[in-house]
Amino acid sequence: MALPFLPGNSPNAHLGKERFHKSQHLSLSGGVSMPAEAKKPGIGGEPLVGQKITSKYSVYPKGEGKSLPSWLAFDKQVLCFEAYFQETVPVSDLETHRIRKCKIYFFLEDDTVKVVQPKCKNSRLIQGTLIRRSRIPLPPPDDDQFYNVLHFNVNQEMVFFSRTFTVTNCDSFTKNFLTKLGVHLNEPAMVPDDPYSNLRQQPEESMKPRCSYEWRYSFKRFLDHDGEVLRFCCFWDDTKTMFGDLRELILHYYLADDTIEVFAITPPNSGREHIPKFLRRSKLPKAGAVSEEFYRDSDLIIGAEVNIWGRIVIIADCDDFTKEYYRSKYGIEDFTPIQYKVPPDPKPPRPVPPYNGFGSEEDSLSSCHGLLLKRPQKDLKKFLEKDRCGLNSCVLRFCAKMTRDPVDTERMFIISFYLSDDSLSVFEQPLKNSDFLGGKFLERRRVKKRGQELFKSEPTEYFTAQDLYVGASVCLNGVDFQLLDANDYTLSYMEQHAEEFPRANPGNILSKLRSIPEGKQSEIKRSLSLSDPNNTGFIPYESFRRLMLGLDCGLSEHEVLVLARLFSKREEAAVDEGLMLAVAQDLLRKKHFDDFPRVVAMFMYHDQQKVGHLSTQEAKTICTGTRLPLPDSLREGLFHKFADGDKMDYQAFVTGINWLEHPAPPVMPDDILKFKVNARSDGGRSALKNINYASLLKDVFSFSSNDSDPAATASV
Repeated sequence: MALPFLPGNSPNAHLGKERFHKSQHLSLSGGVSMPAEAKKPGIGGEPLVGQKITSKYSVYPKGEGKSLPSWLAFDKQVLCFEAYFQETVPVSDLETHRIRKCKIYFFLEDDTVKVVQPKCKNSRLIQGTLIRRSRIPLPPPDDDQFYNVLHFNVNQEMVFFSRTFTVTNCDSFTKNFLTKLGVHLNEPAMVPDDPYSNLRQQPEESMKPRCSYEWRYSFKRFLDHDGEVLRFCCFWDDTKTMFGDLRELILHYYLADDTIEVFAITPPNSGREHIPKFLRRSKLPKAGAVSEEFYRDSDLIIGAEVNIWGRIVIIADCDDFTKEYYRSKYGIEDFTPIQYKVPPDPKPPRPVPPYNGFGSEEDSLSSCHGLLLKRPQKDLKKFLEKDRCGLNSCVLRFCAKMTRDPVDTERMFIISFYLSDDSLSVFEQPLKNSDFLGGKFLERRRVKKRGQELFKSEPTEYFTAQDLYVGASVCLNGVDFQLLDANDYTLSYMEQHAEEFPRANPGNILSKLRSIPEGKQSEIKRSLSLSDPNNTGFIPYESFRRLMLGLDCGLSEHEVLVLARLFSKREEAAVDEGLMLAVAQDLLRKKHFDDFPRVVAMFMYHDQQKVGHLSTQEAKTICTGTRLPLPDSLREGLFHKFADGDKMDYQAFVTGINWLEHPAPPVMPDDILKFKVNARSDGGRSALKNINYASLLKDVFSFSSNDSDPAATASV
């Protein structure tokens, strides 16, 4: 039932409107008032009945994204199309039409178009900008509208001011933009040949230079070979004259103009006055002033004689550029130098005095190299290559224990070796119910090896990265340590740089196993099968380790560990989500971070669709921008827990770490240390559970573990 047409029941058509102005429908023309054009809108700017108002703005974007205007969203972004148009030549005997190539630029910020023809030499045509940047109307009968981005495509004709352009291709940016816009691009078109251009190109291709073209036109040679100089080492034997001797010379041959320049080498304390030039730069005749034939590059080879105004100079050697020039042009491969002087006597050895005990050894050694003392130089190249870069710490960490005193065998230490400067540091782990507090045991420094004299001339040997491996025994400042294990980063780094660490080279380890006699191989197979009664193909790591160390092939503890990692079935322990949130809240509480409303606002600002999910990369950027004080390992773990595919539920993430509204139970210091230290001393031996010995037997000894029954083998 409809409402009665009474006041208050009828809808108000003007409800919510703010503009009620009336458009101007009269205009002055020569002082006379005349009706304006019919495109004026009605009251409030609304179109009249049957009226179609042309948009003055780009059709893209449509209010999506951050709702930026087109002049700001597409600033300095231009679509580029390759096109051509055919121009008729009415008065010409050589051509009837001409194909003119051009480029069409469409500016996305204001839908303007610009047409430019690339310049071509000697064309006698007006080139450059054919149509200045402006909005171009569509051809009739739609001339009241303008071209926009949806009108452009490849392999189609477009009419600009009564001139037909054929679009042939576009660049990669234009192709990607139109594809994302939903435009189906046509296949690129071919540009037809221009008859007149082909006619002009035929004589140029048929022209061939004469044989003397290179030598006749000196300006071309100057442009091609300017700055290219052949350098020869020569000598002039003047010992037959009185007070004469052997003179060393340097001959320069300039390829740009065939000129020769000679310099004399004056050795120190020779008694001769230094002369800057033996022969100034000029063309050198072969037979003196009466000759019209000059020396060329083909005459200058090793062993040839050059007559420099009566002085016979013999070419003995040349530089690398000269060798490459003769090798490429003349095919000469023999560049054996001529020995024309006695080799110098070897320098006498300079023994280094023994260390005197003042300062460091490097500091004392630098005082022996010169009167001016210089600070010892460090290996800068090694420091730049091995310094910490992102998550790559370049620090090798080992778990060790003391071996000299039985009382100290329970004390556990972390030995860190820094690859950037070969320094060591030792940290003692705290042990409950003991008199040892733990902490720094040895400050970071280079450590000398044991058994070296203090006052000696030879350089001191320090511990290097190759001296540290699992199972090694090292003496650091008089304290004996045995390396028990290493973290996953250390083992992975040594395996990736196997050429530097031979004990971590899988090829060397497998070669040692293959060198075992065949009878011993059968015994190994029998022992491995007995350790696997269920015939699963896997055995525990400890059984595998005892068997490998018992072999008589020289395998060390580290090599067994590398072999086990190569054939291991690793299982990563799952981390409790509640523990991760509790650790995150504890860290934020200690850092006095409570600006959670700002973090939520940033997440919601980037979530334009308001779905409550963002990508992991965007969430990481927001956390960095809000300066959320969480370690990288903990933050990545939380992202993984709250991720659903490639998206992350940021509302649950912020709610979980908000210690003000949702406090978590307190955590232990050991739990916090798991996430604060990125390179932990785990992932080594403790992460190895089961070893795939079946793959080991197949790859190393070339037979399967199922060739015979283990029970039958055991009864033999």
